[in-house]
Amino acid sequence: MSTDGQELRFEQTRLDQVMIEIDNQIITLQQNVTDIKTDIVEIRRNFWDDVTVNFDDAHEAAETYASMKQQAEVLSERERTHRHAQKQLKTLHRLKLSPYFGRIDLLEDGEVSSEEIYLGIASLLDDQDEQFLVYDWRAPVASLYYDYSPGPVEYETPSGTISGKMELKRQYIIREGHIRSMFDTGVTIGDELLQEVLGKQSDSQMKSIVATIQREQNRIIRNERSRLLIVQGAAGSGKTSAALQRVAYLLYRYRETLQAEQIVLFSPNPLFNSYISTVLPELGEKNMQQTTFHEYLEHRLGSTFELEDPFTQLEYVHTAMHDPHYKTRVTAIQYKASLPFMRTIDRYLETLGIANMRFKDIRFRDRTLIAADTISQRFYSHDPSLAIPNRMRLLAEWLLGELKEIARRERNKPWVEDEIELLDNEDFHRVYKKLQKKKRMSGATFDDYEMERKLLAASVVNEHFAPIGTEVKRLGFIDMPAVYQQLFELAKSERSTLAVEAAPVQWDAICSHTLEKLSVAQLSYEDATPYLYLKERIEGFHTNTSVRHVFIDEAQDYSPFQFAFLKKLFPYAKMTVLGDLNQAIYAHVRADASLDQFSAFFGADETETIILTRSYRSTRPIVELTRRLIDGGEAIEPFNRDGQKPTLTTTATPKEHATKIKERILELQKSGHRTIAVIGKTAQESQAAYDLLAGELPIRLIEKETVSFEPGTLVIPAYLAKGVEFDAVIIYDASAAQYSREEERKLFYTACTRAMHELHLFSLGSISPFLGALPGEFYVHEQ
Repeated sequence: MSTDGQELRFEQTRLDQVMIEIDNQIITLQQNVTDIKTDIVEIRRNFWDDVTVNFDDAHEAAETYASMKQQAEVLSERERTHRHAQKQLKTLHRLKLSPYFGRIDLLEDGEVSSEEIYLGIASLLDDQDEQFLVYDWRAPVASLYYDYSPGPVEYETPSGTISGKMELKRQYIIREGHIRSMFDTGVTIGDELLQEVLGKQSDSQMKSIVATIQREQNRIIRNERSRLLIVQGAAGSGKTSAALQRVAYLLYRYRETLQAEQIVLFSPNPLFNSYISTVLPELGEKNMQQTTFHEYLEHRLGSTFELEDPFTQLEYVHTAMHDPHYKTRVTAIQYKASLPFMRTIDRYLETLGIANMRFKDIRFRDRTLIAADTISQRFYSHDPSLAIPNRMRLLAEWLLGELKEIARRERNKPWVEDEIELLDNEDFHRVYKKLQKKKRMSGATFDDYEMERKLLAASVVNEHFAPIGTEVKRLGFIDMPAVYQQLFELAKSERSTLAVEAAPVQWDAICSHTLEKLSVAQLSYEDATPYLYLKERIEGFHTNTSVRHVFIDEAQDYSPFQFAFLKKLFPYAKMTVLGDLNQAIYAHVRADASLDQFSAFFGADETETIILTRSYRSTRPIVELTRRLIDGGEAIEPFNRDGQKPTLTTTATPKEHATKIKERILELQKSGHRTIAVIGKTAQESQAAYDLLAGELPIRLIEKETVSFEPGTLVIPAYLAKGVEFDAVIIYDASAAQYSREEERKLFYTACTRAMHELHLFSLGSISPFLGALPGEFYVHEQ
């Protein structure tokens, strides 16, 4: 119920006092920052004046070192203080915009009076540093605001469970020092506050809205027990936002032991990284490491192969249905993503421990220094009970020893004399200094031309052999492309020997297609993870033991094979995976797939699954339409935010189609929408749409290489729009020609659910059967 005028006056008076305190602290801190900066400049300017420099003897040198160290420590301490003060200043300026958003009155058991607890994006103490004027939303007591209605409550603290009674739960909308709205509420965050936030025009980045966190989202944010946290959330349910707030909470909760660099987010594409880049800085935290799974693969394999990206694979799946190899390719995508294929590779590795490991000749100046056969014989001379990576390390040590002997013999070769003749003065000077040092150490006093020549020869040979040694240390003598290629050669010709698990009927065709690609140094996206897994199992896994938390967004797009690989890559990390099976648009995702399949990699008692069914992004009319596009959509609950019904416009010709869409874009721009997306099914369709629209409208084409997200009107393929929201969405062509196969249903659903306020569908010709199956009451059919 609404609070009365007296309460509002009391709250405004308190807010005024808090604003004064913030201003006072800003003034004091700004002066401190200025003073500290002056100190730093002064210390840097006079650094050497305050250091006693004397290297005449060991004692004086030690004193010099101590003096320098002391001065450097003073400078370092002032710089740390300056950084901390700057961070505090930024926090105060953020608090000034809106000091707090909620209040709870808590009467703890055993106490006679309740405490008024105000919650904001950061803590604020009074001028005596004794009383909290505002509590950070991540503090343990703040969980009461998100999880309880007035009545009996309890919350966990590091020292134990605190119980009591919540006597009041109040929310505020504060702008520029004034309470615009204030209301008391119950279990969930009040609709009035959500309406305020969700009704706004979309910005070019996702925002941190901690005031609107719902109870189920708070379970995600504050989960500390689970090693694997699975979040299955409907489109627009706030799962990504909750995950980012979770990062902020973890950095706050474990601020003494956890750094932002120890958290990694795998996101769907580079554009998404730009979209979410402001959330953590808004909360005063550094951004965690952000990458995509493909970027990691490219980093590891890009120098060996022309590596296909997942979007090119997806383009193929949605545009190449008439390719004679289409069915074989799609089957290969599905099989190579599976755990049976992973187990096939494991069995292949067992055979490689006995025979058929492929090596490369170590060559120099068109000569073979150590033949592949020799390397192979040495490898298999080691105890077969040793793990393959251990045998490889022993082999590398032996090869380095052999190369050292070969390099010694190489110094007398004619090419070395030729190289010495070509040396410049700098090289000669370097060798001369080595020679002088050698003479001093040996006590020799004579000039030695022969010694000089030997040193020059050694220098020349070592310089040429150094890259070979480096390559050996990197295990570059293993012919990994040949090892992976051999898997398919053996699997095709000796299937019974290799025992390919659950091989599809097109297995021989899959092997032939894979070998054809590998022969020209091309690696399909579905081969990238298996190839890298095989490489890691042979060379030894490049595990990252420093990362403590891994977040995987759009987890439904990850195969079991890819997840198993990531689990090995980050063996000590807790994992948070977020996804929506209704947006599973990649070909490897099985119809019966579930995010719970990832729980097999952790113990049942280490896994928790949270399901978010309420959609907040879109207006109720948009959700009422989109949830009927998919099986099980009745479980999705729309938030009660009104808006206009989606529209459907059918056109007869490409010219009429483009004209109608241009008219709609102009209407949307005039109505003040900041972000408008024309969504094509594929990059191919998006390019065609852009070519038709760009001449008369300021419009931007989003491609897979695009890394920045900005407001405006853009054309984007459906799969790049995943995870992003727009004020208004235009589906470029919702016709049966584009969306009719069952495999395209989820892509269509994904595109439609990007809309916050308005959704407009255009169909060139007959409409998609996905729309045709819906009652006309869910959209307005325009001509």
